[in-house]
Amino acid sequence: MSTLKDRLTADMRNAMKARDETVTRTLRMALAAIGNAEVAGKVKKELTDSEVLTVLTKEAKKRAEASEAFAGAGRAESAAAEKAEEAVLLAYLPQQLTDDELTAAVTAALAGGDFSGPGSMGPAMKAARAAVGDKADGGRVSAEVKRQLGL
Repeated sequence: MSTLKDRLTADMRNAMKARDETVTRTLRMALAAIGNAEVAGKVKKELTDSEVLTVLTKEAKKRAEASEAFAGAGRAESAAAEKAEEAVLLAYLPQQLTDDELTAAVTAALAGGDFSGPGSMGPAMKAARAAVGDKADGGRVSAEVKRQLGL
């Protein structure tokens, strides 16, 4: 059984052989972040594919934020490098929901419960995240839940 981590390792080796510096650098960084997550607790553990996806999502988000910061500072070359790294990471993540798909998923998730008022934000988010999974960024889900709850 091949795991996502095994696939990342194999793809990094292939990129090294092909002398693709961007992919090699990005996957090496991603594998280092995964290794750090594995030893973060009291006991070293092997991450599941969903936990690896969580690490890759965080790393992709870091690249997007860094790209925006570099672009804002007028450093186009650095911004382009961060965007390229983000693109490599996004290839390993599930396809993200469109705005319409996200709206429909959140609507369906909220239809099953009595969510009204600011105190229902937590339970509503839990229901929405369960329905959406890894297919949408938490910020997008939160914004849609708030919009539908009228908060």
